[in-house]
Amino acid sequence: MYRIDLLNKISEKGLSLFTDKYEYRTDIPDPDGILVRSKEMKEMTLPSSLKAIARAGAGVNNIPIDKCSEKGIVVFNTPGANANGVKELVVLGMLLAARNVAEGLIWAKGLVGEGDKVPDLIEKGKAQFVGTEILGKKLGVVGLGAIGTMIANTAEALGMDVMGYDPFLSIEAAWKLSRNIKKAPSLDRLLAESDYITLHVPQNKDTKGFINADKFAIMKKGVVLLNFARGGLVETAALKKAIADGIVSRYVTDFPDEEIIKTDKVIAIPHLGASTEESEENCAIMATMQIMDFLENGNIKNSVNFPECILDRSDKTRITVSNKNEPGMIEKITHLLADNKLNIADMINKSRGNIAYNIIDVEGDINAAELVKKFEAVNGIIGVRIL
Repeated sequence: MYRIDLLNKISEKGLSLFTDKYEYRTDIPDPDGILVRSKEMKEMTLPSSLKAIARAGAGVNNIPIDKCSEKGIVVFNTPGANANGVKELVVLGMLLAARNVAEGLIWAKGLVGEGDKVPDLIEKGKAQFVGTEILGKKLGVVGLGAIGTMIANTAEALGMDVMGYDPFLSIEAAWKLSRNIKKAPSLDRLLAESDYITLHVPQNKDTKGFINADKFAIMKKGVVLLNFARGGLVETAALKKAIADGIVSRYVTDFPDEEIIKTDKVIAIPHLGASTEESEENCAIMATMQIMDFLENGNIKNSVNFPECILDRSDKTRITVSNKNEPGMIEKITHLLADNKLNIADMINKSRGNIAYNIIDVEGDINAAELVKKFEAVNGIIGVRIL
C-alpha cells in the first residue's frame, strides 16, 4: 500500500485515478509521496519514508529542491497543464492595459447613487479612458515554453507582430510555434522593439531581478510589461522609476505585493493564472499519474531535480538506483548485481547535474532486504528501490 500525503486541496479528478494500492489523505503518517500545490514546504521535516513530491502546477519555489536531491526524493511538476489558463489571462491582461478597462470599471462603479444621471455621466466621462488596439502592435515573448508558445500563437492570430526569445528553445516547442513568429537575435533587441513584453521564464538565481534598470533603459517609451511568471523577475525599485519616467505605461502582474499594489499604472491580479477549474483538474491529473508511475514503475517524467528516465515495464524484477553522478558508479552497480547472481535483462541510465538515475530489470532470485543493504553500503549511492 502506497501512502500519499495531501498538503493542499487536490482536484478529485486527479485523486480518483489512485487505485486500491493507494491510501491518501491530509496528515497521513510515513508517506511514500506528497501531492502539493502552493503550501510552503521549505521548513518542513521531510519524513524518511518520502520518495517523491508532485507539485500540481509548474512553479516549485515552495519546495526545498536541494534538500530533496540530497535525500534522493524526486520532485515532479506539471508543465503545460495550466498553460491555457495562463495564456487566456495574459491576453486579458494585454487588453485590460490597452483599453484602460481596469480604471474604467472602478470609475463606473463610483457612479452608484447618481440615479438617472448615470447614462449622461458615462458619456461625458468615457473620454478619459480612451485606449489603443493591440492589432498591429509588437509583442515580445520572453521564454517560449508551453505557456509562451501558446501566447505567441494566440497574439499572432489576433493580428499582433510577435517576436520571441528563448536561448533554450526545445524542438517540441519549436514545432508548435507559428512560422510567423519572429526569432529575436537577442533579449536586448526584443526589449528595444516591443510595444508589449510578456515574461515566461522560471525564477532562479540567474533570472531573479533580470528586468532591472539596465533593461528598462533599453525599452521604448510607453511599453506595457506583463509578468505572469514570478514577481521576483522584475526589480521593484527599477520598475517604479521606469513607470515614473514614462518608460512603462502599464505593469500587469499576477504576483503583486504591497509595494506593487500601491504603485500607479499597475494592474494587480491576485495570482489567478492557474485558477480555473480546467487548470486545477489538468494539474491534479498529471501530478497523480506521474507519482503513480514513479512509485509503481520507477519511471521519471517532468522532474525538476532528477533526469527523465523511462523504461517500459516487463515481467522482470525492477531495481531503481539513484547515485552521485561520478565516474565508476555504473561499474559498482553492475558488479554488485553480478556478485548476487542477478542477470541484467534491460537497463537505462540517465544523469542530470550531480545526480544519476538507473532503472534495471533483472533476472534471478532476490532477497530484497539484503540487496538494499548492500546497495546502501556502496559509497555514492543515494537511494535504491526494488519493485
